[in-house]
Amino acid sequence: MSRTLAVARMQLINKWTYIGWPLTILAASFLMSLAIFALIPVTEGKNGGGSQAPLWYFLVLGIQSMTLVFPFSQGLSISRRAFYLGTLGLFSLIALGMTVLYMLGGVLERATNGWGVSGYFFNIPWVTDGPWYSTAAFFFVLMMFMFIIGFWFATIFKRWGTTGTLVSTLGTAITLIGIAALTTVFEGWGHFGNWMAQQTPLSISGWAALLCVVLAAGSYTTLRRATP
Repeated sequence: MSRTLAVARMQLINKWTYIGWPLTILAASFLMSLAIFALIPVTEGKNGGGSQAPLWYFLVLGIQSMTLVFPFSQGLSISRRAFYLGTLGLFSLIALGMTVLYMLGGVLERATNGWGVSGYFFNIPWVTDGPWYSTAAFFFVLMMFMFIIGFWFATIFKRWGTTGTLVSTLGTAITLIGIAALTTVFEGWGHFGNWMAQQTPLSISGWAALLCVVLAAGSYTTLRRATP
């Protein structure tokens, strides 16, 4: 347990990486969205996609957490298990904090009628239309999903190098294209569309959480044989 906490503290040596940059990106995206909302001369509710900006950084953060800090941790004789648990545990807390921030932002946004300019940054149609716990689960799982994808690709790079990363990336792309091709051949897009239309933010969170578990398990298995 102490080793796991030590990994979390080690990841936070540069606090900008885990805390400063996500908040900076969120604040910059919010202010730019607010300026754009104010310039649009309509009184109807205006929605933007700026709130997704930190999510893309979390993908990069997942890569950095592995490629930059993992070699250093091995120099300190920290086990791979402690590194894995400490890193994912730390980001879980970061994602939880960001989720709370998004939820509070949504409350303030509704209370001020879109910050006085009818602009909605945190309130996203369909995502925030349901109960609060559904919205919170969606934001939290989506953040974890982006981080784990980056972490997973980084563990592949550390285990098999550039070749492994290239093969896994191309393999993923070919698999997705193959699924799309089979869906087209068997005329399954209609059924897929009907299935998607029946999904809720909570059910999508459940599917994404399941994929997170698979990717996290794959990351741990790969990490056990990765070299610094």
